[in-house]
Amino acid sequence: MARLPRLTVPGYPHHVMQRGNNRQPIFATASDYEMLLALLDEHARKSNVAIHSYVLMSNHFHLLATPDTAVGIPQMMQSVGRRYVRYFNRVQARTGTLWEGRYRSTLIQAERYLLACMAYIDLNPVRAGIAETAGEYPWSSYLHYAGRRSDRLITPHPIYWELGNTPFSREAAYAALVSSGISPAQQVAVTDSVLRGWALGEPDYVADLQKRTDRRVTISRAGRPVGKARQT
Repeated sequence: MARLPRLTVPGYPHHVMQRGNNRQPIFATASDYEMLLALLDEHARKSNVAIHSYVLMSNHFHLLATPDTAVGIPQMMQSVGRRYVRYFNRVQARTGTLWEGRYRSTLIQAERYLLACMAYIDLNPVRAGIAETAGEYPWSSYLHYAGRRSDRLITPHPIYWELGNTPFSREAAYAALVSSGISPAQQVAVTDSVLRGWALGEPDYVADLQKRTDRRVTISRAGRPVGKARQT
């Protein structure tokens, strides 16, 4: 069966994930992480994509981003992917592919899932057992939202501004949200949606979204029951 085209609609938040081939490491040094962040910053601006949240793990990365155009995220990911592979192969004296095929992505309903998806992304290192708290991990957007550094890559979504009337109140509210974690059901929903490519949201959101694209945006809920989240 042919693969469905990626679901991409301007003005909607997209959860994006890219893995290393066979889940192999895609970073070897701190300079590699810095290079990927620099490339994301450069090409997000060129492609008119607002990046709200990110985490760079040893063998994959996640983004939460809103494009201004239907081609914004594909253009950004293609440019970043190609340039990073050339860089990584050169400094590691290697050849061949680095990525596990196409990146994965889905749309999420901002009002229902945006903050949960941000927390999900920032908590990746905790779930992986490489950090006790999100604040201990340097390669994510958490430190920006917690007020501990300024990250020029980040463009906060309007939903984030609703967390408080001052920077301090927003930072404290977001830190508390991440500290409390997300529910198992939310974790399953966010994981499955990005792996499967189906839109994540309530029925009215999905129905409205379907009017904006010819590509199917969801699958019947009669499928696989909710269970243990897969590791991403």
